[in-house]
Amino acid sequence: MDELISSRASSAPQPGGTPANRVTASGQVSGVSPLPEGPVPIGSLVFADELPDGVVVADEVGRIVVFNRVAARLTGLDPAEVTGKFVFDVLPLRDSEGRDWWVYADPYHGLPTRTRHPERSLYLADGTEILVSIGYVREDRVKGGARGSRPVKKLVISLRGAKQRERLERSRAELVSTVAHELRSPLTSVKGFTATLLNKWSRFTDDQKRVMLETVNADADRVTRLITELLDVSRIESGRMEVHRQLVDVPDRARKIIAGRVAAGDAEDRFRLDVLDGLPETWLDADKIDQILGNLVENAVRHGAGIVTIVVEPARLEGEDGNSDAVAVSVRDQGEGISPDVAPRVFRQFWRGKPRGGSRTSRHGGGTGLGLYIVKGLVEAHGGTICVRRAPGGGAEFRFTVPAGTAAA
Repeated sequence: MDELISSRASSAPQPGGTPANRVTASGQVSGVSPLPEGPVPIGSLVFADELPDGVVVADEVGRIVVFNRVAARLTGLDPAEVTGKFVFDVLPLRDSEGRDWWVYADPYHGLPTRTRHPERSLYLADGTEILVSIGYVREDRVKGGARGSRPVKKLVISLRGAKQRERLERSRAELVSTVAHELRSPLTSVKGFTATLLNKWSRFTDDQKRVMLETVNADADRVTRLITELLDVSRIESGRMEVHRQLVDVPDRARKIIAGRVAAGDAEDRFRLDVLDGLPETWLDADKIDQILGNLVENAVRHGAGIVTIVVEPARLEGEDGNSDAVAVSVRDQGEGISPDVAPRVFRQFWRGKPRGGSRTSRHGGGTGLGLYIVKGLVEAHGGTICVRRAPGGGAEFRFTVPAGTAAA
C-alpha cells in the first residue's frame, strides 16, 4: 500500500506488544497504529479518523487493525473493543436477500486477480443499510507459491451511510415526477389543438385558428423553458456551468427586463428602477444576468404584491484576495414577505412557498420550483452571493452581489 493509514481510534499492537497511547477527541485513551521509522514522504501519512468515510482495515487473517471514527458512528461500535477481532464477526454483512456476504464473496480465498468490490448496499445485523466497497492489498509475489498466487495482505473496507443516497434518489424521483407533471399539460394542449386543426381545418374561422395556434405556440415555449431549466440544474449540480464574461450594463439589462414584462401585459407603473451612483465597470455573462433578473422579477410579480422595485448599487465583495469591486442588485416587492424560518429553504429545488401577495397559488404560471435554485447557481457561478430578507418597506427582498470581474476573467 503506497499510503499508510493510521487510526487514532484503534489499538493496534506496537512492536513488543506495547500499544502507544494517545488521548482522543472524546478524552479517552486509545492506541495508535505504529508509525513508520525513517523519513515519510509528505502527504503519505493519512490518519483514518480524518477521512470523511468509514474505514476498516483487516490484516491477512481478517483481524481488524484500523476502525476509524466514522465507521464507529455508522455501526455504533467502539473501536477499542473491536480492534483485534475478526472482521467477519464484527461486521456480519448480508445482502438484500439475507445471504452472508463473507461466505459468497470469500475475499480471502477467492480469485487472486480480484482487486476490489464496487460499492453496493449491504446490511448489518440490526438491519441498518450501509454502502460498502472493498479493496484488496495483495502480496506482490510469494516464494515457492503457486503461479499467480497473490494472497491478501490487507482488506480495506470503506463504509458510507445510505441516507445520502436515499435523499438523492428521492430528489431524482421528485424531479421526474415534477417534469412529468409540468410536461403533461402543455403537451396535451399541443396535441389536442394540432389534431383538431388537422382534422377540422375548414370548420374554423381565421380568428379561431389564430387563437389555437397562439395557444400551441405558448405551450411550446413553456416546454422549452422547462427543458432549459432542467439543463441548467444539470450543469449546476455537475459543476459545468460556464461563465462567458463581457462588458455588461446591469441597469440597462434591468430596463430591458421591465420593458419585456410591460410588453407582455404587466402595468408599467408596477415597476420601478433605482440606480445609485458609483457603479463599477462590470464584466459578467449577459445571458445569465438576464436570466437571474428575469427569474427574480417574475418571482416578485407572481408571488408578491404592489410595486416591484429593482435597486442597482455599487458594493464590495470579500474574496481570497481581499475585498473587490462588485455590483449589488435588490429585487423588492410589497407583499407579505418571507418569514425567517422559511428563508433558508427558498433556494432549494422544488421550493414552492405560500404566495406572498394574496390567494393565488404558487403554481400560477406553471412554475416548477426550480427558478430560485437556478438563480442561486448562476450567481455563485459568477463568484457572487445571494440572500433573501425583509424589504425596507415590507415584503420580500432578494439581493445578489457579483464581483465586477475583468475582461480576462
